[in-house]
Amino acid sequence: MTDRAAGRLQSGSSGSFSRRLLLQGAGVAVALPWLESLTAREARGDEAPAPAAGLTEDGFPLRMGVLFMACGVNADHWWAKQGDAEMELGKSLAPMAPLRSKMNFVSGLFNKNATGVGIHPGQTGNILSGAALQKGAELRGGISVDQVLANAIGAETVQSSLVLGCEQPITGYHETNFSMAYSSHISWQNATSPVPMEVYPSLAFDSLFDNRGAKRNRSVLDRVKEHAESLRRQASAGDRAKLDEYLTSVREVEKRVERLRKQQDQAADRARVTGTPLPTMDRPDNGLPEDIREHMRLMCDIVAMAFQTDKTRVATLLLCRDISGLFYPFLDVRKAHHSGSHDDRSDDWEKVTRYYVSQLAYLAERLDKMQEGERTVLDHSCLLFVNNMWSGSRHDSSKVPLLTVGGLGNRMQTGRVLDFAGQGDKRRKLCALYLALLQRFGLSAREFGDADQPLEI
Repeated sequence: MTDRAAGRLQSGSSGSFSRRLLLQGAGVAVALPWLESLTAREARGDEAPAPAAGLTEDGFPLRMGVLFMACGVNADHWWAKQGDAEMELGKSLAPMAPLRSKMNFVSGLFNKNATGVGIHPGQTGNILSGAALQKGAELRGGISVDQVLANAIGAETVQSSLVLGCEQPITGYHETNFSMAYSSHISWQNATSPVPMEVYPSLAFDSLFDNRGAKRNRSVLDRVKEHAESLRRQASAGDRAKLDEYLTSVREVEKRVERLRKQQDQAADRARVTGTPLPTMDRPDNGLPEDIREHMRLMCDIVAMAFQTDKTRVATLLLCRDISGLFYPFLDVRKAHHSGSHDDRSDDWEKVTRYYVSQLAYLAERLDKMQEGERTVLDHSCLLFVNNMWSGSRHDSSKVPLLTVGGLGNRMQTGRVLDFAGQGDKRRKLCALYLALLQRFGLSAREFGDADQPLEI
């Protein structure tokens, strides 16, 4: 099977078998989802290697995705109970009902170094690291769990990790003397540097397809059309349908991205003319989608596409930053995110909480429709939904709202309600959950953050 005829299979640096076909075109390579009729033919006669870190026993990649919401939840409606037949969900978790069997509701975990340090930045910048944060001009915290994982398995993919956001980072200092960089970033490559976060959907899309310069003027799919047609002729009927569905999905995202790219270019021109830094401009003048629903949905689509095509196996999505200024007119909620969180038992804040959970549900449902061998991409993944505090009105971070979705290749049982609140501080460490996940990815980690024992999950 030649490159021209039907793509080629990628191989990781460890010798692992990633089973990904590539469509080749003019200066672009488009990775395809798992196509059984073609990859099985290519792999015939090969012995399955022992699973390496980041792979299932049958050689499929494991993925981790983190979605972050700030400023707490409506505690009255944030609950789950283990019912006789299935998990019962509170009102705010209703969007997860179709996937409750693949979800875990985790309560009672806390991040010790985010308590007793004042509000907001000190409760946020270490949500994925558990590190003690330093006040003042010098940033100091710790590497986040997503980047530990990216360092271990990222060499197998085009991008070691995908770090996205739906709000521009902010600068300056909070009244607690913590840098606002801690409020704006959850992914940290080391103790002093956050991972640069991409907030523009068009640039995030371009990074997946190496779409630069003049290449942007021609559709990615047009550039691989001949190769795709050749591959389609050799695929089974089922794989042809899967291929057509995938290419249609890519094209739909590309069309949405193209419109936003024009807005971004216009915003960059305005910034140059006025001498105003683009990150300090309000949306939509800064080129970001005016409707946050469009922005979040497109970023979720890009994460799903990146996972499906194995462009990356690690992703974080900052749906809103801490002390967020986002508005939700489509929910008939008048207050901005941060001020609304100060009335966190209100119906309005419940609507906001449920809306953010719906973003997790959307991404999880997309991944669950992507067949990968006998399971789905979601089955080979673990999505985390995490908030930096329990109550926005009291800035209470004594426990964090947290959901997991996906079984990580059968390495994590799902459909459970897990309550660690009464187990003592040593047994309810958030970092113990991260340590457990690192180990289930196959890493030989013995400690992470403030934890030296994995959570029993």
